[in-house]
Amino acid sequence: MRYENLVFKYSALFHCDQIQYTLVPVTGWQDLGTAFLEHKEQFRYFVLINCGANVDLLEMLQPDDDSIFFICDTHRPVDVVNVYNDTQIKLLIKQDDDLGVPSYDDIFRDDDDEEGDDSGNESDEGSEPSGKRRRFDEYLVLLILSTMTELMLMFHLFHRREILFDYEQYEYHGTSAAMMFFELAWVLTKDTKDMLWWAVIGLTDQWVHDKITHMKYVTDIATMQRHVSRHNHRNEDEENSLSIDCMRISFEYDLRLTLYQHWSLYESICNSCYTSCSFKLWTLNGQKKLQEFLADMGLPLKQVRQKFNSMDMSIKENLRDVIEESSNKYGMKDIRIQTFGVHFGFKNRFLASDMVHAAAALLESAEKDESNSDNFIKALDALSRSNLERLHSGIDLAKKKLMAVQQTVASCICTNLILSQGPFLYCYLMEGTPDVKLFSKPMALTLLCKYLLKAFVHSTRNKRCRLLPLIMAAPKDVDKGTVIVVGIPPESETSDKKNFFGRAFEKAAESTSSRTLHDHFDTSSKFIYNICSILHPL
Repeated sequence: MRYENLVFKYSALFHCDQIQYTLVPVTGWQDLGTAFLEHKEQFRYFVLINCGANVDLLEMLQPDDDSIFFICDTHRPVDVVNVYNDTQIKLLIKQDDDLGVPSYDDIFRDDDDEEGDDSGNESDEGSEPSGKRRRFDEYLVLLILSTMTELMLMFHLFHRREILFDYEQYEYHGTSAAMMFFELAWVLTKDTKDMLWWAVIGLTDQWVHDKITHMKYVTDIATMQRHVSRHNHRNEDEENSLSIDCMRISFEYDLRLTLYQHWSLYESICNSCYTSCSFKLWTLNGQKKLQEFLADMGLPLKQVRQKFNSMDMSIKENLRDVIEESSNKYGMKDIRIQTFGVHFGFKNRFLASDMVHAAAALLESAEKDESNSDNFIKALDALSRSNLERLHSGIDLAKKKLMAVQQTVASCICTNLILSQGPFLYCYLMEGTPDVKLFSKPMALTLLCKYLLKAFVHSTRNKRCRLLPLIMAAPKDVDKGTVIVVGIPPESETSDKKNFFGRAFEKAAESTSSRTLHDHFDTSSKFIYNICSILHPL
């Protein structure tokens, strides 16, 4: 279930044209199939947001011929059938996104074979041998042609399989679907500042969850910055600009300290992946380094341990510059990142990453008696500036989640739970591990997996292990005996963020006849019933 703030834009565009619609949140392929079956008799047009692009949708859903699907999905690669079907599938994709789709002629072949033209054989009837010999020669020619056709067909199938394997073997992400909807609204001259903020959050979601390269992030940030400047220079009426309900978006060069404006500075440093791994805070030496870092900045412990809002104004004014200067001394040269912030009225200020962490925590909340749809609605409410109470509750949940991640990482590193299995690293969270229920959700487990791999790379002395990918597993449902498994590529600053584990898991499941369920829109996560059998062939 991916929110990426699209539902607001989607509904806002429909409201502008007074179009009625039904909103159905789905968590995976099974939910999508069920939702389609329930609504296919009522509707002809279906808008799929962040799902549906990377499978043969018509093959999976078996819709009627008059059903039309509009797909805005960041998952790549896009299924080739969806690309070349221009009747029932309409893809919303940015023009400068390089999909790398194979040509039509390389992957599709007409069944109608051209038959040879025998007219030339009849032109010299006088010189032909007897009827029996002629029939034998014609049979021989037909046999040769048939054999050549079969060989050509086999070659085409082999070539097609090879091309599709190269195209589909890696999973990655394209331009944020939230940005796509905002730019669509902009083209239609229906964009608003709220829509712009949701687009910023969608882009930030990709950065927070490490789905796009740094270059892609910087490029898209520049695009968003131009839109922010355009909106900020619009001639708004003076009464609205001074209202307590006004909204101001600003470009920031802010700290890579998670939720630090809603936490204490000390807790944010301890629970942010970037600083925690740089200091190796799971070690005594790392804790000592942190104390030295705080002393180098000249910040009293009393100030850094209290809530950010309660810190002295004199300290907060130059805090970012002070932290950046000291960070450079400790090897953290990119402690600051390009991002955006927002002011709601005169009091409430949030960074885009704050909104992402809050919505993600609400979306995967493990509270009892709450369905996935309930969590979706709560996450949706948190993105609205009219429901700041929900946003703050999401931030509180995000803090608990980040502390659980940090403690689990420290535990796994200190107890040597990360094992080298030849071509990859492997870690399994046993039943009974603290907060293990939290990591039965795909986004939470993926976040833990990325944090753990980064921490392992910083702590290990084995150079070979630093170049290996990581597979992580956690109990999904103890009663059913299911395990959720995710795989991520090796840790690298220059990584292209392409993940090969989706296809690897499928091949391993086939070769071991393991009972698996691939129900996530991200192919690199999977439900498995027998974890040992599927890991062996990997």
